[in-house]
Amino acid sequence: MCLVRPFHRNNVFHTAKCMGFVARILGLHVEIRVPKNLDPYEPVVYIGNHQNSYDIFTVSNAVLPNTVSVGKKSLAWIPFFGQMYWLTGNILIDRNNKNKASNTIAATAARIKKQRISVWLFPEGTRSYGRGILPFKTGAFRTAVQAQVPIVPVLCSDTSKIKLNRWNNGKFIIEYMPPIQVEDLNIDKVRALADRTRTQMAEKFEQINQEAQS
Repeated sequence: MCLVRPFHRNNVFHTAKCMGFVARILGLHVEIRVPKNLDPYEPVVYIGNHQNSYDIFTVSNAVLPNTVSVGKKSLAWIPFFGQMYWLTGNILIDRNNKNKASNTIAATAARIKKQRISVWLFPEGTRSYGRGILPFKTGAFRTAVQAQVPIVPVLCSDTSKIKLNRWNNGKFIIEYMPPIQVEDLNIDKVRALADRTRTQMAEKFEQINQEAQS
């Protein structure tokens, strides 16, 4: 698909659905909770918790149309996957170069406004591997403030106990939280916004973990 229509706004959505189908094969029972009033064609910045490599099968189930993700530039060097990731329309960022990273944030915000797409980022910047919600970097929040679009946190319950040799890996919950508006915020406020959002997401993470295990 990404070869036939490279960089199309819905390439990521359709590719994610294919990856999400693998979750069933792995014995993952995923419950997705999306508010009825969330319009996927209204641009937002989605922020999710980044747990491990299984995210590609669990979180992919919840990706909505009109969404692209932002990933580290080194992904492009992974054979096949890297090229597919780029051609589907995702955005690559060089996190080791602050100037380039800042330029990418500005370019991403401009793309959100021009194309009216949404972007998905993992503000922890790394996999948590069962350590809960790690401290947030501010790139996702800077992007939202520059683009003047809401932030929508998305939580997936704990996946650290998944084992490939089990037919049933249990239930997992992915829940979209209410949008966080940023109209009255400027760049100076993003650190406080990131910390406040992390606290809210950590509380929700504990809640859906208890539900998934009950």
